[in-house]
Order: sequence, then C-alpha cells, then structure tokens
Amino acid sequence: MTIKLAIEWKNSSANGRVSVSRGNIVGIKAVRGNGSVTDKGAAFAFEGEFRLELEVTANGIAGGDPAIVTIETDRDPFSFFLRDVHITHPIYIPAYGVVVTTAEDERSYGQIEQDIRALGLVGNLEQIAHEPEESYEEAARNTRELSGPTWLGLSRDVRIFEVSYRGIGGEELFWDWVQPKLHGTVVQLPETGEAVRYRYLLGRGIGCREQLTRRLEDGCLPILHAELQDNGISYQTTSFVAYETSELGANSLRGTDYLVADGYGHGHMLTPEQERLRMERLPEEMNHSEETVLYFRCTAVNTEKAPRYAWFKNIVPNAYVMNNTSNYTFDGATGFVQFAEDRVCGVSKLNGQPLQAEETAILLLPGEEVEFAFYLPHRPISRERAERLSGQSFDDRLDECRNFWQSKLSSAARIKLPEQRLNEMVKAGLLHLDLVTYGREPEGTLVPTIGVYTAIGSESSPIIQFMDSMGHADTARRSLQFFLDKQHDDGFIQNFNGYMLETGAALWSMGEHYRYTRDEAWLAGIKPKLLKAYEYLREWRARNMKEELRGFGYGMLEGKTADPEDPFHSFMLNGYAYIGMSRLAEMLASTEPALSEEIAAEAQAFKADIRTEFLGAVARSPVVPLGDGTWVPSAPPWVEHRGPLALYSESSARWLTHGSIVGRDSLLGPLYLVFQEVISPDEREAGFMLSFHNELMCTRNVALSQPYYSIHPWVHLKRGEVKAFLKAYYNGFTGLADRETYSFWEHYWHASPHKTHEESWFLMQTRWMLYMEEGESLRLLLGVPRKWLEDGKAIELADVATYFGPVSLQVESRLSKGTLHAQVSCASDRKPGTVIVRLPHPQGLHPVKVTGGVYSEADETVAISHFDGKAEITLHYAAI
Repeated sequence: MTIKLAIEWKNSSANGRVSVSRGNIVGIKAVRGNGSVTDKGAAFAFEGEFRLELEVTANGIAGGDPAIVTIETDRDPFSFFLRDVHITHPIYIPAYGVVVTTAEDERSYGQIEQDIRALGLVGNLEQIAHEPEESYEEAARNTRELSGPTWLGLSRDVRIFEVSYRGIGGEELFWDWVQPKLHGTVVQLPETGEAVRYRYLLGRGIGCREQLTRRLEDGCLPILHAELQDNGISYQTTSFVAYETSELGANSLRGTDYLVADGYGHGHMLTPEQERLRMERLPEEMNHSEETVLYFRCTAVNTEKAPRYAWFKNIVPNAYVMNNTSNYTFDGATGFVQFAEDRVCGVSKLNGQPLQAEETAILLLPGEEVEFAFYLPHRPISRERAERLSGQSFDDRLDECRNFWQSKLSSAARIKLPEQRLNEMVKAGLLHLDLVTYGREPEGTLVPTIGVYTAIGSESSPIIQFMDSMGHADTARRSLQFFLDKQHDDGFIQNFNGYMLETGAALWSMGEHYRYTRDEAWLAGIKPKLLKAYEYLREWRARNMKEELRGFGYGMLEGKTADPEDPFHSFMLNGYAYIGMSRLAEMLASTEPALSEEIAAEAQAFKADIRTEFLGAVARSPVVPLGDGTWVPSAPPWVEHRGPLALYSESSARWLTHGSIVGRDSLLGPLYLVFQEVISPDEREAGFMLSFHNELMCTRNVALSQPYYSIHPWVHLKRGEVKAFLKAYYNGFTGLADRETYSFWEHYWHASPHKTHEESWFLMQTRWMLYMEEGESLRLLLGVPRKWLEDGKAIELADVATYFGPVSLQVESRLSKGTLHAQVSCASDRKPGTVIVRLPHPQGLHPVKVTGGVYSEADETVAISHFDGKAEITLHYAAI
C-alpha cells in the first residue's frame, strides 16, 4: 500500500528525520512554511509554521506488524501507526503543537485544531472533572458486587478457617461450609485423602430466593454474624475462632514460626538451607497441645404468628450433593462427629445439650427459639479433649475473642470519618492485615502474607506501611525482618514465584519505616544486609551498562516483574530498585555521610538512565487518541517494546493474562515511575500516562482485573486532581471488596479471597487522602470528599503516624453558624515546617475570612508556616 500524509507544525523549530518501521519512504517534501528537506532524503529542518508531506509504502495497514512512522526531532519526537492516519480524525497532538493528516487535507494546523474543538468532545478525565464528586452510593450502583468467604482466625497463628454460606465466593452453591486452612494451604486429613471441608445446612435448602445478610461484629472485628430468613424462621449465626481450653489473650498467643507459615503460602520460595530449617521446625509447629477452634452458634427464631419448623443439617466432612460420604460416624450421645474413637473432628449441640441426630426439624411456636451450635477444631482431637471442648462456654469464648481484637484496635491510631462504612473498613482492614501476619509471639520475625500467598517485597509493602501509619511500628519492623532473614548470601531478596523486583521494593519499605521511626539502633543492626542488597542491585545495573543497550535498557535491570514470564527491562522493576537505593542513601545520611553520598550519586545516575530510556520509549511509541479529539504520546511497560502492548505493534504477541488484555500495560506499566520518584507528578509525561491509561485501560477510572496494582489514584492526589482520585477510590473498593464483610478479592472473577495486598492499597489510599507528607510539609485532607464537611460533620485523626511523628487533627463543620474549624497538633521534635490543610466547602464557596493560616482559593487549602506543634484554623463564610 502507498499512503500520502501530511504533518503540520503549529509554531516550532526542529531538526529531524523521518523513519518508518515495516515500510519505506518513497517521497518527502516541504510544502509550507520556513523549512526544508535536506539532500539526505528523510532529514528536514524548520522554524515556525511548517508542513511536511510524505509518501510511504507499507505491507498493509491492518492486522499484525503495523507500520510505525517516527518523527525523530531534537524537540518533542513522536511516533504514530500509519494505519491511524485519517482525514476525518487527524492525529492532533496539542502538547507538541503538531497534527498528522492525509496529504489531500489542505487545512493548516490552526484550522484542524478549530474544527476538532468545534466538535465539543470531552475526554474521560475532563468528564470526571465536570461531574459531581463520586460517592459510595453512586459507585455501588455502577460496579459489580462481589461477595466472598470470610477468614477467621487468631493473629499470628497459621491455623485459620474459611467460612461461607450458599455459594458466596462463586462455589458450593448447595451448602453452608467451613474449611480449615494452613494459611493458603488446605488441610488434608488421612481419612479424607484430600482437602477437608465441613459442610452443613441451615433451613430447608436452596430455593428461588435467598435472604442472607452478613456482618462483622462492630463492623470490623473478625467475628462473623449472619442471618438467613427462610419460611418465617430467622437463622441468626455467630462464628469466631478461639482456643480449645486456654483463654485467648495477648499473653496466651503463641503464633506460628515464620518459616513454617511462609511455606504454607502459595508461591513461596525457600533456599535449601531455609527448607532444611523449616522441616526441622515443622513437627513442633504442627503438634500443639491444643487446636484453634471455630466456634459456631445459630439461634433460630420463629418471627411469624403461626408455628413453623426450623431445620438443621449438622457438619459433615466432605459431604457432596447426596451427602453420601461414609468416612465418619456421628455419636448422638455426645454430639461428636468423628473419624475414630480418638479422632473427633466436631462437637455439636442443641440447646446446650449434645445434638442427637444429624438432621433435625424442630417446631417453634411464634417467638420461640432454638439454639444449634458446633465447635470445630482445626484438626481432629482425642475424645478426652473433645469432652473438655464440649464443656466450653460459647459466650465466654466470644467475650475473649471480642476483647482480644478490640485490644488490637485500642493500641492503634484512631481515624474517625463522617462515612460509617469507611470507619469500619479502616478498622476491619487493620485487623485483616494482622490476622494473616504470622510468626511467634511476643518477639521475632513475622511474615506479612497477602491472601493465600506468602509475603512479596512489592505486594507486602502497603501492608507494612499501613501498619506503620497506624502506629504499629513494632509489627512493621518484625515484618520487614522477614525479607532480611530470607535474603540470599549475595544480597538478592526473592520470596515469591520468581519475582525479580523484591530487593528494591523491600529496601523502599525499610526506608519508609525509617522515615516513620528514625530508629538508628534498628538501622545499625540491619545495615550489613542493606548494603549487601545495594551491592547486588549496583552490580546488576553494571551488567547492563553496555553501549549496545543504548535505547534498549542501558543501565537498567532486566527480569521478571510479576506472574507473567516477561524478562525485560521493565520500568516498574527499575523504579523500585531506584527508590530503594534512594531511601538507603537517606537512611545512612546522618551516620555515614560519605557512604550515603556515594549511594545517592549511584541512585541519581540510575534515575538518569531510567529517564533517558523512558523518554526514548515515549518517542518510539505510537500516539493514541483520547475522547476529546486530541492524541497523546504513549509508553510501553518495558524498553524493549513500542507503545502499549495491547495495541499489538508486534503480530506474534499474546498479551491476555489474568482476565485482561491490558493488564501488563496498566498494572505493571510506566505510571509506576511517578510513584517511584523517577518522573515528577507535574511533568507532562505524567499527564500523558494518566490520560492514555484512563481511556485505554480503565472503567470508571479503575483498572481492569487486579486494579490495585495500578498506582494512578496516588498520582491524581499528588496532582491535586481530587475528583479523579475519588472516582478511582470509590469505584475501586465497591467493585472488589465484599460489601458486607469488607474483605477484598484479588480479581473480579472470584480468584484469591481475603487479598490483603489489595486491601492494604485501599487503606493506603485512605491514608493519603487524609494525610500525605511532601518534603518538609504535611498535607492534610488533600483528597477528602466535600460532603464530609457538611454542617455537623467531623473528621478526627488521633496519633496517626507520619514522617514527622504522631499527628492529631480535629475538624468540625459548623456551617450553620458559618464556620469550618480545624485543630492540628504534633508534639514530635521533628514536626513539619509547614502544615497545609485542605478544607473544601460542600458547595464550593470560599471564605470571607480565615484565621490561623494563609488561604489558597485555587486548591481550598490553609497553609500554616513555621508550625510550632499546635495550630487552630477557622474559615468564616458569608451567610447564604
């Protein structure tokens, strides 16, 4: 095919040349303006307005191996797919002041720009900026609802239980069930020969209508309440985990050795020595004097005015549709479900007495109730222990469990918001993270696991950082130790499924912990391991400082970043390595300034190489259209490719993975460079990436598949784009978290429940919307919704941990009296120099008077300079 096209510059100056991949230039000429084509054929130069026309031959413009035209200039170079050039929709790049159209289109740049603007088109992010702020209610109406099973257990102890009702989680539509697990690994018993799952049934069975609701106690504690309505009977259940006989409390909590727990997480990686140590410790860890126990009670109440029957089917190990399992017996005299005399797997009761029959129908008069209960040890126990278990008080155990988890919350910072769901989600989230952070108590290494998986340097980072944010610095420190304990002799840190990015990500998290704590003693103790990690990264980088890699990853690390086997020079991998080095230099600045400067210089050189390779990749990547008629430059996730993978610039590519074609581009893509401090949030390339990411790879500003891998909400916050942030924030958790119990899925297709990586990024988003450090400044409430400041509402942060020490904030809306009032306090000796508080009026009004600081109308903030540890702000508004 032969294509004739024209390139119109608005008003610029450049020297450059044209190149075509998978095609040839057969003609080039300067048509209009002050410019010329040199005798070298594809080279040109111009100043001011300029029109260049090309004639290109290519082997077709549709399908694979598309021709890409690159305009290589010394200023704003760009590329485009030849197939994308069209007279009715020219490639219009206002950021560069250039358009590409067909040669028959004689319009100038200004005329084309005017015609496109006249269409009144609006891009996605612009549309969000014009809409009302997003809310939970609006997001919930427009996103899928994912219910999931609930994980119950004890902090630190790998012996947990997964609980579900009637197909919640996309499976087992026939039964209610409980499954013991060793973190991500199912429990296999010799009697079953496979994973054991205890199935039971409340009510008559599955029908055309399901009336089931669930809720955590107090909206946040790992105590599950559920209610099933069936034919006038209300089945009200409570489930929680405690010990067989010992009282549950901080002093009795033993936990599980971290290496043993690590091995029960999916994707774990152990060196031969670590495997040997784990096997040595395994027998002791798997033979405790008592099991964790799932305590379950159902109170069935007749809510009608006529007698009604209540039905119960007792727990059965691995029952199926016909309930034809025969590997157990039921003892009606004791209520024991057992594999053998000394292998009791469950204790069942009816009204406090042993359950006499596996299936029961009981007539209840109006208002009458009956109580069915079972106590399920994690693994079968002896008859003697079962008899002791049968005598346990459900209410006493419930009180212990409640007090245990409430004490966890009382030791943390407090966040109180005007949106009750978010209040509960923050507290539930902290406990969800703690529930699956395993290790021996009261001291020693912890493994901060992520759903069914073991810990990962990247995915565990928000878990650890939120713990730090909530004042649980000791838990964060012990969790970081996991990565140091498992570090390889050469300094490499790798714990999961061949991932290569953990070394840099772990260093970054350690740097963040240091920012919170300034713990010099801790730093001194781990410094040798940190330096080994740095040397590993430095040598890895040095291996890639080859001239033949200029433009293809010079000075960058190569390797697998996530699940897909993509061993390239990816930006996410390198950004984590850079920010890890940068934080290490910062940590050493006060104690080893010379070494700190050496590492900082290496980090800056590394950053420069990443930036050079990234900007080169942007120039080589085809521009893409936005909804407002403009086009923006794009970028690939790694240097070796041209443009977003999902645009298939290579015909042999197959990019579908984890339920999304755009997953690699979106979730592992170049936007991470902004978060990782390689690209500044206010650079135009950050805006390019936000724009093409939003329009190509998001729905309601939420990424597809595993959306919390996408870091764009943080970038929106840093750029002051509050509406875009709130769009991503609310639509993110409404579509991925269980709306009743608040635990998160990993994916939208019921893959990987209780995924604490996703939940912790949600929690960190909440933290950032409430407070975020920026240099020597602390920014407060920079992303909160306006409705949170409606009359009578309040926001409270009590001793939240920041880089500047604990900070407290109280905000009261007294708009009925014409004021918004805020108090900030920080007693630390490293308090911020400036505090900036955003106080957006619900109707967008601006105050007529401000006391306590300097008001900025542009971003609705009050700046308190020379902050002395306490401040009060009052915004006064005119009467409406």
